[in-house]
Amino acid sequence: MPILTSTFSPIFPFNNGHFSTIYGPLFLKDLINYKRERIETWDKDFIDLDFSKVGSSTLALLIHGLEGSSNSHYITSNIKHLNRNAIDAVCINLRGCSGEDNNLLATYHSGKTDDLDFVINYILNKYTYTSIVLIGFSLGGNLTLKYLGEKGKTISSKIKGAITCSVPIDIAAAEKKLEKLENKLYMGAFFKTMKNKILNKAIKFPEYRLDTVKLLKASKFKHLEHLYTVPVFGFKSPEDYWEKASSKPYISKIKVPTLLINAKDDSFLSKECFPNEEAKESDFFFLETPNYGGHCGFISSFKKDENNWLQKRILKFIKTKIISTTYNNNC
Repeated sequence: MPILTSTFSPIFPFNNGHFSTIYGPLFLKDLINYKRERIETWDKDFIDLDFSKVGSSTLALLIHGLEGSSNSHYITSNIKHLNRNAIDAVCINLRGCSGEDNNLLATYHSGKTDDLDFVINYILNKYTYTSIVLIGFSLGGNLTLKYLGEKGKTISSKIKGAITCSVPIDIAAAEKKLEKLENKLYMGAFFKTMKNKILNKAIKFPEYRLDTVKLLKASKFKHLEHLYTVPVFGFKSPEDYWEKASSKPYISKIKVPTLLINAKDDSFLSKECFPNEEAKESDFFFLETPNYGGHCGFISSFKKDENNWLQKRILKFIKTKIISTTYNNNC
């Protein structure tokens, strides 16, 4: 598909990527009256799903980013907009992210699509939705794209398409970008919660022999991957994890209408995270690269009712490229 021209044009100071990134978490709070549904997994664990229903036959399934949850601002703002436009929504809280620690030593990682597959099959079997749309942010976007590519032509006919935003599709390159000085504030926030979670896991599971000294000194994602992701999930090395978990190699295999929105001023993303060639060569994959937006930001102004560009963009893609294809093959 051709690369799409973006209409996003924020006022000052939201044309600064860092300002756009941090403004939402600090000042934009939407409260959603969720109905939580806990499902038991095949490996004797649980995943918490937070639903917000309006009686629709269409369900948007949202997946948050690293250390996020159903209460992340980019999740709540989009669920609110979807509900207002007669679409049911559910957010998957990845293991250990729902406010309660999960049962197992293993939680989640950027390429762990078996949980997403499990949740989708659960929804397909329990509910009667005729259309399901996937919406993933950052790490959740990587999971979404990888899942769609893994399924390819075998994907359920009820999965009509997807929208992803601020996605590090090349994990190795994105991690190097994140470790630059300009991202020190974000890294500090991520590491604070991630280190605490790993320490708590070591207490609960003494057989997991954590080197706490190395954990406390860790300053790169690679350090945490050496200590946790690699041994717990069975990867050979961080490099093995990066290769197997990245969604970029799966984009060409996607067979439903899918949009990726990555802002050019997103300090989390390297140049490898802008798959221009993949978009040009695909019949299903659309790429939009606004000049501004930051990471999961896309804030237009200080007026809250004007900060809905991303929400409107997601809804427009659903209506013009996803749901409409059910009735009009020429869309």
